[in-house]
Amino acid sequence: MKNDKKYEILFYSVIELRKLIYSKEISPVEITKLALERIEKVNPKINAFLTVTAESAIEKAKEVEKKILKKERVGLLAGIPTSIKDLEPMKGVRQTKGSIVFEDFVADVDQIAVERIKNEDGIILGKTNTPEFGASGTTENKLGDHCRNPWDLECVAGGSSGGAGASIASGITPVAQGSDGGGSIRIPSAFCGIYGIKATQGRVPRRNIGNLSWHPVNYSSMGPMSRYVLDSALFLQVISGPHPESEFGTLKKSPPDFLLDIEKGISGKLIGWSPDLGSRIVDDEVKNLTQKAVESFEELGANVELFNFDINLDELEEPLHNVLSFALSYATNGYLLEKKSDYLMHYVRNTLEQGKKITTYKYIESLTKLYEFRNKVEHIFKQYDYIATPTMGMTAFKCDTRPFFENNKIKFKDFDNGYYDYSSWNLELTQFTALFNWSSNPAAALPCGFSSSGLPVSLQIIGKKEDEVGVLQASRSFEKLNPWHHYYPDI
Repeated sequence: MKNDKKYEILFYSVIELRKLIYSKEISPVEITKLALERIEKVNPKINAFLTVTAESAIEKAKEVEKKILKKERVGLLAGIPTSIKDLEPMKGVRQTKGSIVFEDFVADVDQIAVERIKNEDGIILGKTNTPEFGASGTTENKLGDHCRNPWDLECVAGGSSGGAGASIASGITPVAQGSDGGGSIRIPSAFCGIYGIKATQGRVPRRNIGNLSWHPVNYSSMGPMSRYVLDSALFLQVISGPHPESEFGTLKKSPPDFLLDIEKGISGKLIGWSPDLGSRIVDDEVKNLTQKAVESFEELGANVELFNFDINLDELEEPLHNVLSFALSYATNGYLLEKKSDYLMHYVRNTLEQGKKITTYKYIESLTKLYEFRNKVEHIFKQYDYIATPTMGMTAFKCDTRPFFENNKIKFKDFDNGYYDYSSWNLELTQFTALFNWSSNPAAALPCGFSSSGLPVSLQIIGKKEDEVGVLQASRSFEKLNPWHHYYPDI
């Protein structure tokens, strides 16, 4: 990228690109063709896209261009290249869900977020890579190569929105749709050095299309990923809010204006900082960089206070993750164990096998613990406006390895040599992220520097339920003081 000025415009913000498009300095067709050319150049290296919809993207760009030339109303995303994670349906386009089982499945409906992006004239370039059924914190499946990190092609991009993260970091699109059920927006955002925000569960509606996404223990929430905070706020505005066809569990009230007060700042706000949540394991470089990052909030007028996260997370991992999540996985995809077991990724097969064994008593007991945990987190947010932690305890690691903890240190094992304990390694990946899916709070990953090996490090900021505005305000304040946009991977 350093020597290829041709693609620099693809690293501009959505706000900047809209100005150029509206002033006719660049056309939607030109930017779309450039983004598609960028896919051709870098996708063989990073495997960010599973399906590219070049023909429909150019067709939509021409449609938007005609509107602009005729001075007709155009949408908030007019002419902006974006993408959809391949867990969500897009009418007439392949929806693999990251699985070879569904390699040739074509969706017959648009997810609500897809419909809204189209209605606001966004240019969807295709479907981004995801692990099978979104069930891993790294993005690998049987459809092709690993999704790789643009900062180091030997390393993972994270997951499960790994394709979106790698795409944005590589300068294909400025913003993308992701989803997050345990860290799936924040992990790839952290590993790829971009911004990502998981909304409160129910903020972004889904259609009930048979995937049990409405279920009260489905921790997943959609959200945007981008290089710039303002772009995520705009994108979140587009995809949020009630819809007449939305599933059970959608927030019923209209969302606030996420951009209106985003520059308000956070002076006087109280941030509870925990470098390890009492028991999490953190790499020394990550600890030092995130400590420095959170202290910068004091320069913005906030008060940062070290606090004791007095909840035993180790005791909650079994009921809230291994019981509730695995039971839901089995309820959704258990039929594949009998019919397609050999086609499944080992981490999905492992999950379904464990989910099949869960008793009704164990499930109800775990559900009770979930609501007890949510009550405790609600109490914490009566004391603090925000909680801050590292997003990840580590930087991106080599493909085909997995983290494990030994003597309070993070180590790695070769994934191809029998280390398949999914419940262990995925929890170690999501040790700072999953609990805020359990609690349903909005949370964002903010780039805050690089390790000595040149890999991105990220700070996590968590807000009160339904307070995406507050999280965006804190994120924007941090971004202005600590800008990260001038860092590009050389790819």
